[in-house]
Amino acid sequence: WSPDPRMVLFPDELKVQKSLKKTIQKQPFEIRINTAFKQVMEACSQTPRPDQDGTWINQKMIQAYCQLHEIGHTISVESWQNNQLVGGCYGVRIGRMFYGESMFHHVSNASKVAFVHLVQYLQSQGIGMIDCQMNTPLLASFGAREIPRNTFIDLLSRLVNT
Repeated sequence: WSPDPRMVLFPDELKVQKSLKKTIQKQPFEIRINTAFKQVMEACSQTPRPDQDGTWINQKMIQAYCQLHEIGHTISVESWQNNQLVGGCYGVRIGRMFYGESMFHHVSNASKVAFVHLVQYLQSQGIGMIDCQMNTPLLASFGAREIPRNTFIDLLSRLVNT
């Protein structure tokens, strides 16, 4: 699956809307990294998606991604409130490349706050590009943009191998 153009976010181009900045400053969530990877995937698999028929996140995929997690190739960022997982996102890291897979929320802004923390964490880890795959208004609001497939593949080959 290789759309042209490809939606990507360069971590240093992250944009956070004023209202979300205010929410983050209030610290309504405890943010954790890699403490509930399987739970995040399961919650993503159960989240209804408008205009989508079902989900690709089935039990076999969850098992496979959990194996990747055990060897350090995946990252989840979770939003917790009163010790309840209320939002999060996850993806796969290879080299300096990160592939954003899915996100969910049960409380308003929980996934957005987790995503901002994810991008900041990835930037601190030297990630050069986040593959967002599809163009959505939410990702665009964070500064993600479309690039031609050829450009994506060129950047991908450089970032994966570093």
